Amino acid sequence: MNLHQQRVQEALLFFDNNDTFLGFRKMLDCAMDTQDMQIYSEATDLTDWKEKNPEQNDAFIAKAKELLQKIALINVHENNAEEFVLKADQITKSYGSRKFSLGPISLTLTKGQVFGLVGENGNGKTTLLRILAKEIAQTQGLLHYQFTNKIQSNYHLRTKLIYIPQRTEKWYGSLLDNLRFVLASYGEKPDEIEIRVLLMVARLGLWNYRHLKWSELSSGYKMRFELARTLLRKPEILLLDEPLANLDVLAQQVILEDLKAIANSVNNPIALILSSQQLYEVEKISDKVIFLKNGQYNENIHNDNAQEKPLIIEIDTTENREKLLEVFSAFALDKLTFNGGIYTAYFNASTRFSAVIIALGSANVNLIYIRDISASTRRFFIN
Repeated sequence: MNLHQQRVQEALLFFDNNDTFLGFRKMLDCAMDTQDMQIYSEATDLTDWKEKNPEQNDAFIAKAKELLQKIALINVHENNAEEFVLKADQITKSYGSRKFSLGPISLTLTKGQVFGLVGENGNGKTTLLRILAKEIAQTQGLLHYQFTNKIQSNYHLRTKLIYIPQRTEKWYGSLLDNLRFVLASYGEKPDEIEIRVLLMVARLGLWNYRHLKWSELSSGYKMRFELARTLLRKPEILLLDEPLANLDVLAQQVILEDLKAIANSVNNPIALILSSQQLYEVEKISDKVIFLKNGQYNENIHNDNAQEKPLIIEIDTTENREKLLEVFSAFALDKLTFNGGIYTAYFNASTRFSAVIIALGSANVNLIYIRDISASTRRFFIN
């Protein structure tokens, strides 16, 4: 069973479990991978039927499964490129007499990989993204790009290397016309433009918003339309600056999962770097997380040997410090700090997280929140 068929089976499993929300999105991912216009047409027809018949869940599942069976029969070209698409070698950026400087930073990114970029405001996240996007020049170091086809011009480069800032410019005219214009400008076959636009609109959850004006959209849906316009250009590297800004928690999780799935496309994988303040959500979908502090680079790599790494736990509780110290007296506690309403407990490598939870429960400690951050980038923020 190849990767395409595996993804079809995953989508079918979601429908078997009546999870139509995830199953539908994964079905559209499989449909997009086929590059088959008949499949595209059937997928958009099903999307329209679904939105017009929201109560007919069983019928929708049956139709979706039937389409997935057709999708499974399509021979999909798998792009398994393992060579880098972006390599930064000892990149630095300084601003003359100003104290802030960025780097040195080195990283290698391949198609299908998702890198998270985190750090407090003013620590160089946007500067790094703009350097990688070739919007500003680095002071020192080298950037290497390796695309599927040789870059012939700066215009061609901008089709493959795309940077989306946190604040996008306003669109004018019809949203759908803007999306159609993108494909027409990049040489898409005229008879395929409409169906490709509609499937991208469906995949990004924009079906019921496609006839609205820019001024009628929330900031979250404006970002989704901007992503649709970008993804229609089939970039090979996508750099996103704070795409989760102004989104609620659920919307953040959905768009991150969407970005991960799209980056991992079978025949059109994308190398993705996104910056965000939403640390834990970004960590869930990232292959690697880069932490910047005062322009300095830390890569979130931790020794996988559980016997060697210390245990760091964040705790939100109504209990006082003395109560926690009493509970932790049975463990090898190195220190207990309190900052911003949250305790951080540092134990040596011999302590197990499960044992700490059991001890807190046995002592009837009122826990509001507890998390093991031993391998999280969060530990860099609190050090």
